[in-house]
Amino acid sequence: MRSEPASSTYAVTGAVSGAGELLQLLRDETPRTRAELAKLTGLARSTVGARVDALLATGLLAPIGEAASTGGRPPVRFAFNPEARVVVGADIGATHGRIALTDLSGRPICEIGESLDITDGPAVVLDWLVATAHRLLEEAGRQPRELIGIGIGVPGPVEHSSGRPMRPPIMPGWDGYDVPAHVRRDFDVPVLVDNDVNIMALGEHAMAHPHVEHLLFVKVATGIGAGIISGGRLHRGAVGAAGDLGHVAAPHAPDVLCSCGNVGCLEAVASGPAISKALKEIDIVAESNRDIVDLVRAGNIPAALAVRQAGRTIGEVLATCVSLLNPQVIVIGGSLVQAGESLIAGVREVVYGRSLPLATGVLQIVAATTGVQAGVIGAATMVIQHALTADRVDLAIAQSAS
Repeated sequence: MRSEPASSTYAVTGAVSGAGELLQLLRDETPRTRAELAKLTGLARSTVGARVDALLATGLLAPIGEAASTGGRPPVRFAFNPEARVVVGADIGATHGRIALTDLSGRPICEIGESLDITDGPAVVLDWLVATAHRLLEEAGRQPRELIGIGIGVPGPVEHSSGRPMRPPIMPGWDGYDVPAHVRRDFDVPVLVDNDVNIMALGEHAMAHPHVEHLLFVKVATGIGAGIISGGRLHRGAVGAAGDLGHVAAPHAPDVLCSCGNVGCLEAVASGPAISKALKEIDIVAESNRDIVDLVRAGNIPAALAVRQAGRTIGEVLATCVSLLNPQVIVIGGSLVQAGESLIAGVREVVYGRSLPLATGVLQIVAATTGVQAGVIGAATMVIQHALTADRVDLAIAQSAS
């Protein structure tokens, strides 16, 4: 989350109405006294005191011990309290669903993952999501009134402003469906929806690379997609279609028919199903991504070579992305990255070989570290960034006061 410089906001707002801006300074969870906050912001002690009191009343700020005394009563330190509220983050894939209850730092408190089929349709899947969210709240001993929002990632394009999937190729029955309205029948909180790779990018960025301004997250699984962090923010594009890497034409690819109707798409030649098909042609059975991973880990050389070749093919497309976006970090995630170094080695081989040295001089290509939690953490992060802006915190304080 980024906010306007503190000085410009403080100059035009009243003492308590600027509490949200003060909270942004405290989101790093570093304890500070009122005097330290006054020095940091350049505000009068009385103004800082009023804003601190307003935040204490919401629970978003909490006293954290005392500072050393210079004479008299030791001053109290205050810090952001991530346990003040909770968030539900949901990662819905083609064949799985994972839901976590997190604190306001995006750290999971408890979570549930189950197999599901996205083709069962929105009513079935979203009813499961709602029921699971209730289970998690009960398990954690938290009340629905403590929930500030629900974030959901789905495996298809989404109009983020409305939360409606838009012509998703593997989600029959979901096109234009009002996902937020369905969930809000049970939870009267903001419900935000985005593409699953976008939320994975948010999760990996928040937890593993928070200080990286330019990051590309690439998911390689049943499908292939990318989430783009540019200038520290998620880039969705004009209609939410940014990062649709899987349907870019792969250089030198055979004319394999893709689910989108085109031929030679990256997803059609380098995804999990494409690798399974290639292995089947040499009489190696791998029905799922898990089977491919198990074969590679067991030392099956043809499987490892097939995964590495998929990495090279992905690398050919990513080399163009490097020239266009100039990321500092490319993170490779998704189920196939669990196969070890084979996939990433193939990506590195081509990207470093075909991109200009200026663009790759500081470029890192690494495996995702958040694993299966990337989606739920990212979905929760999306809600936190929405709910804890300075303006929304000020509005919540005003509503509470009235």
